[in-house]
Amino acid sequence: MKIEEIDKNFQAAKVGNLDVRYYDALKAPFALEGFPWRDPALIFNRLPAAFTEKDVNAGALELAKHTAGGAVRFRTDSPYLTLRAVLAYSGDMNHMPRAGSAGFDFYSGAGKNIQYRKTVQPDSGQKDLETLLVSDQPEQMTDWTLYLPLYGAASQIEIGIAPGARLEKPTPHAVPKPVLFYGSSITQGGCASRPGNAYTTMLCRAVDAPQINLGFSGSGRGESAVAQAIAGLDLAAFVMDYDHNAPSLEHLTNTHAKFFKIIRGKNPGLPVIIMSKCDFWGNGEEPDRRDVIRQTYAHAVRAGDTKVWFIDGATLFGTEDRDACTVDRCHPNDLGFYRMFRTILPTLEKALKAQK
Repeated sequence: MKIEEIDKNFQAAKVGNLDVRYYDALKAPFALEGFPWRDPALIFNRLPAAFTEKDVNAGALELAKHTAGGAVRFRTDSPYLTLRAVLAYSGDMNHMPRAGSAGFDFYSGAGKNIQYRKTVQPDSGQKDLETLLVSDQPEQMTDWTLYLPLYGAASQIEIGIAPGARLEKPTPHAVPKPVLFYGSSITQGGCASRPGNAYTTMLCRAVDAPQINLGFSGSGRGESAVAQAIAGLDLAAFVMDYDHNAPSLEHLTNTHAKFFKIIRGKNPGLPVIIMSKCDFWGNGEEPDRRDVIRQTYAHAVRAGDTKVWFIDGATLFGTEDRDACTVDRCHPNDLGFYRMFRTILPTLEKALKAQK
């Protein structure tokens, strides 16, 4: 089907010497993923719009506006593609590349054939973006995925294609239901060099599933309202990893098993992976916190739960050069995220098979 038959409200433009027709990437046939409670009146939101500070801490409410885990997917036979976007806000951090916090990643193909093509890297303070994504493409239908910024968001995202090119909804995922991750800044993607390198995104790309990322930097604190909202979703798997953001051992003890039980109560067949923090050095309360998390798993198993798995965070970076896996002994760099991905993947694959 030609694009003119889908939407006549394109905007014509020139990018260099290329004629481009821009279309709103937040409307069909584009598929927007990662925002199960999105309110069209808001730019983006990763938590229910009705949430207030009575439900969840103020940090999570603010960070819910970030687009971590979000993706736009589509198919086209255009020989070239462009991106036009307006950044609503983005954070420049001293320990994370701007390409990861505020940039976009572009991939071609679907399933096992998906491959990285380009990162859009904004300059400091830049709001308006317009750039050529790819050119000299074969004029055949190809799937494309645009991963959104990890620590920021855009108020406008448009994809430009050649006049007369076709535009269609993307190839369905092999795993149709999303994998949801709940946790800390590490879950949100800090400090990946680009969005496609966050461990959550690598995992979902490997199993070909949509992602819901509920990582909230410093603010994943296990509130019951968040668990109840997650429990209401139809998911392929749930990964629970908020060790870092529980402000004390007592808080973790009081919330961890409760959070799991709320979700399990409404979803008895949902595969759940429970993890402790990746940057485990064995200091202070770290062993005790890990024990709290392991006990949530152990109690579930003793109660007959066969769809729950525990991953010891101490294993996530492997044993060789663990100190090369972070930017600050806490947040993973790309090596750290890759090792997390490789360690978690077999368990996630097992969990997804268990749901069938």
